[in-house]
Amino acid sequence: MIFDYDTLKLIWWVLVGTLLIGFAVTDGFDLGVCALLPFVGRNDEERRVIINSIGPTWDGNQVWLITAGGAIFAAWPAVYAAAFSGLYIALLLVLFALFFRPVGFDYRSKVADPRWRSAWDWALFAAGFVPSLVFGVAFGNLLRGLPFHFDVSMRAYYEGSFFALLHPFALLAGVVSLAMLVMHGAVFLNLRTDGVIRQRAERAARSAALLFIVAFAAAGVWVSTMEGFRLAALPAADVASTILDKTVTMVPGGWLDNYGRYPAMTAAPVIALLGAVLVVYLIGRRPGAAFLCSASALGGVILTAGFSLFPFLMPSSTYPSSSLTLWDATSSHLTLSWMFWAAMVFLPIVISYTVWVYRVMKGRVSLDYVRQQSDSLY
Repeated sequence: MIFDYDTLKLIWWVLVGTLLIGFAVTDGFDLGVCALLPFVGRNDEERRVIINSIGPTWDGNQVWLITAGGAIFAAWPAVYAAAFSGLYIALLLVLFALFFRPVGFDYRSKVADPRWRSAWDWALFAAGFVPSLVFGVAFGNLLRGLPFHFDVSMRAYYEGSFFALLHPFALLAGVVSLAMLVMHGAVFLNLRTDGVIRQRAERAARSAALLFIVAFAAAGVWVSTMEGFRLAALPAADVASTILDKTVTMVPGGWLDNYGRYPAMTAAPVIALLGAVLVVYLIGRRPGAAFLCSASALGGVILTAGFSLFPFLMPSSTYPSSSLTLWDATSSHLTLSWMFWAAMVFLPIVISYTVWVYRVMKGRVSLDYVRQQSDSLY
């Protein structure tokens, strides 16, 4: 089966979105658990229970992020280049924060000194809090547009700064991201622990879900009033062209165009809000169902962002014609074809292995279990 070029471009938009959702659903609860560690765990043994609930699987979950980054590099090289040059400090901040996870998990229990362990607990908190916030801030800035452009030689120039990224709307998007991942982490802890830790996780899940609902709704209202990007004209498909050979306009409420054109897309924000509402209702009754609802809420948020931006990948606020879209920022037909068949082979294997691992590792981690296995657990 051979796909035409435009179909492959759309397929890879779907595949990258799938990888981002996979990362959010799996590694998302790892980030949320780390952000909750100093608050849900009140002493060393409780924090060891929390760490051991994610310790065996966190590194496998992080592969989704690495795979998504590699897919973006191969499928949309122009996006990769412009984003990593313009968002360099923000991306390094995420990377340095993520460094604390493997080091913290491996070295926290090596020394019994409470000060040593407390320092690593807060390092693990930073490893969960910082990426959760920055990922949302990044998506918020995509909706605002980033100050970059291409010259006639297709060299990218970024004209902003790190602190310019901290716009109120971007910070609100960061709160949305942080709240939803903390909610997801708390739901996971409620599913994997017992006793007082489970009770605290239940309260944290409800609080984070309510904050997420309010912040997500507020962000939706804000997006409806802000200027969005609209693709007015593209060059003919059979004519050699560059990224600059298109017409892009900015109009108030432009990010809502796709929902009017394709009403079925409105299911994404509805799923996001409904999933969080059901978490509040189910977390104390059916923890497994609450986890599925939390995962659905995360998927709904990512789909909402993707549907709103489509076909834009990285809009330019200073030179709209330099905006990168699904149609003009992709790799060659051959590259997308080879990557597609590789994904068709390996993605089902990765998903099957992930499901098998969690089936094997199912069950609750208790205080008694940690005490009995004091020398073999984190």
